[in-house]
Amino acid sequence: MFDLPFQTQPETQKTGLPPSLLTVFADQDLPFALTTACHAPAALMSGQAQPKVLERFATLAEAMQGAIVHAEDITPEDAPRILAILDREGRLVLAGATNDGGVAWCHPVSDAAEARAVVSEASQTREQAIRAAKWHEHCLARRLRHHADLLDARLVDPLWRAFASRALQIAA
Repeated sequence: MFDLPFQTQPETQKTGLPPSLLTVFADQDLPFALTTACHAPAALMSGQAQPKVLERFATLAEAMQGAIVHAEDITPEDAPRILAILDREGRLVLAGATNDGGVAWCHPVSDAAEARAVVSEASQTREQAIRAAKWHEHCLARRLRHHADLLDARLVDPLWRAFASRALQIAA
């Protein structure tokens, strides 16, 4: 799968449709979905927030390239975003943060013990963010929440951990 050269643009970008319409026309049978978090206040407050599917891809390599293409369109003024690649069952395959027109991929945890440590650290970081917000340190609270989200991005589904690690080695 990774011996194929990357395309310069994903196929759906050639349609000329706005990115918001790409999801409507994307082939739902493609196994990998590039997603970002839903920031709708009502969905967040109700606990019903689902990731927003930006585009679907046939291979992980294409999805990774699609994430980079998407990251190039994000302006530096935008808040840092985390892009996640999910399989058709909604399992986390790989995630990374947009950074200067690229994606800084988060390395997956290697085993259950490391996953527990990451969950614990993310929880402590979110507690620190809550305290910072109470102290009216909103910038610090936002950075701490983003750091906790980056830790969560390492929690790749056990089915995909070895594969995602290998994909990052090949991409490097």
